[in-house]
Amino acid sequence: MTTTTAPNEQLRLGFLTAVQLNDRGHVAGLLVTNRFGRPLEFQCTAPVKPNRTQELLYGPTLVPFLLGELLSKTLLERIGVKPHFVLTDRVEMLDSRPHVSLPVACLVDREWEKWRGGEGQKLHIGKQQFRLHAEFDVDLKAFEKMSKEIAADADLLEPLDRVREALQETMKSAA
Repeated sequence: MTTTTAPNEQLRLGFLTAVQLNDRGHVAGLLVTNRFGRPLEFQCTAPVKPNRTQELLYGPTLVPFLLGELLSKTLLERIGVKPHFVLTDRVEMLDSRPHVSLPVACLVDREWEKWRGGEGQKLHIGKQQFRLHAEFDVDLKAFEKMSKEIAADADLLEPLDRVREALQETMKSAA
């Protein structure tokens, strides 16, 4: 997939996050919006709850595997309206990058510092600071080019909040 927008092609942003549900496991959601934050498509996974044997065998790598490889990859492959790049607030979901063809960036916060330290290129998009997967510094140019189409005061946390709320509502309705 190309990461540049044609002159009359609209920039599409992907907002990817996950929530843990009490006794039901993790569920992930992906919202694709235009550059103004208007929804173009939303997809979510079914809850995935590992069994005790998986918890023992995967150990501390379980949640990064579930969020970064299994759930994220599934959503990014299944979504009909492909984003030009993906933003997440879950550091584990950055591990989806080696498994997909889209640039992925993670919000820099305390969780980032705890998990990754100073790893990966930093960039500003809107009001937030993000980091790229350490093995994909090549994504920096694509993000910098596309971020010029986003207002400098854009709050890119807000769409992630919408995804979390939609996931909670969807799971409540499904229960």
